[in-house]
Amino acid sequence: MTTWMARAAALLALTLSANAEPVRLHPKNPHYFLFRGKAVALIGSGEHYGAVLNADFDYRRYLATIEADGLNYTRLFGGSYVEMPAKSFGILRNDLAPAPGRFIAPWARSETPGYAGGGNKFDLARWNPEYFARFRGFLAEAERRGIVVEVTLFSSHYDEMQWKLSPMNLANNVNATDAIEWKRLHTLGNGNILEHQERYARKLVREANGFDNVFFEIQNEPWSDRPVLADVINPYLQTPARDSYPNSIDLADTLSTAWQARAAGWIASEENTLPNKHLIAQNYCNFRSSVRELAPGVGIVNFHYAYPEAATMNYGLGKAIAYDETGFLGHDDGVYRHQAWNFMLSGGSTFDNLDYSFTTGREDGTDTEPNGPGGGSPALRRQLRVLAEFLGKLTLVDLAPDAHTVKHAGGAYARVLANPGQEYAMYFDGNGPMDVTLDLPLGTYSGEWVDTETGQIEKTTFRSNGREIVRRAPGFRNGKALRLRRVSK
Repeated sequence: MTTWMARAAALLALTLSANAEPVRLHPKNPHYFLFRGKAVALIGSGEHYGAVLNADFDYRRYLATIEADGLNYTRLFGGSYVEMPAKSFGILRNDLAPAPGRFIAPWARSETPGYAGGGNKFDLARWNPEYFARFRGFLAEAERRGIVVEVTLFSSHYDEMQWKLSPMNLANNVNATDAIEWKRLHTLGNGNILEHQERYARKLVREANGFDNVFFEIQNEPWSDRPVLADVINPYLQTPARDSYPNSIDLADTLSTAWQARAAGWIASEENTLPNKHLIAQNYCNFRSSVRELAPGVGIVNFHYAYPEAATMNYGLGKAIAYDETGFLGHDDGVYRHQAWNFMLSGGSTFDNLDYSFTTGREDGTDTEPNGPGGGSPALRRQLRVLAEFLGKLTLVDLAPDAHTVKHAGGAYARVLANPGQEYAMYFDGNGPMDVTLDLPLGTYSGEWVDTETGQIEKTTFRSNGREIVRRAPGFRNGKALRLRRVSK
């Protein structure tokens, strides 16, 4: 980015920050967000988080695609973690794994050769102007397009392969960081690395302060490096499979959660001296769990590969419950569409698919050849747009999960948000036609049956006498949605 472009981006950020408060929990209903004066839910299907740190990735083209697809959310890794090309998690074309020498880190390169990912080692005492120009440019471009960005400061490293690429690894910097086992990286017992982590976190928080479309996630998947078995999905499996991924529900251990609390404190204390205050997200676990304790100041609880119960179990926290990552269930778009509707109609605030069709050189999301464990495609993003538009027509601040209105849905599972007697949003996961038994107050109702794949709408109007009423749903496959309003008593 040229100097004048960087200055223009900074000026835009300052101008917007003077006129718009950063995205926050809605004061009337903290299960959703208040963003630029509107109650919003966040729906995304985005690249693998390397848009800034990968020098070859055209983030402007990517963000233009997200906006055109009608989506309003993306994640971004801050640069403390990077992956191995064509090896990490079996992802063949991975923009979080830059080509040799193409990793743009927050830290400047030294004069000493020998970084494991190509090029010179890092000097953790000096910042990299090229990185921060891209970082601010990405946030400014997303801000202009109305896209909310979760900036993930840290990530688990999963194994020795990723740790060997870390700038914090003694072998990759000239700052004599302590030689530690990678599983200690995100604990308070990581030696002198802690001071470098704090300096980095505070720097990113300060650089992003002028933007209204940002919140910060402490750490991606902290349980992966330091797991504690909390529960299982299917208790009827035999051990050891019962207690192992992908059946195990793992939480981060106490050493990890103590470090996360410290990192949350870095974010909050840095912003104490700055004009804007941004939300903090904590990635709690895979699948589902009732939250025991969060780091101080956390307003968003992130789950990965979540079941709808992650939202319903934790709705009473009065925080935004987010399905922060999915995308390890093959290439069928329908799988991710089902996940999105089930979670969001259970009271979730956010749904984010890891979309492998965004690759370097194909930042328009059209790379639909096999590329790892998940899917993603222009077709899936069109389907998620149907959900985004469905939610956008609702009065979100007045809605809450409802287990009473749908008494029975033959052949389907119903999930409902409602403002009883006023407005209802329903998702039926299954196949039709079906008879739906509704318990609605006296009145005339107007609504729309929505095909969750195509967005096709069939209007309906009927009257309830204040007793249970049976309505015949149109024929459908793989899910149907219904939006209802009471138009008269």
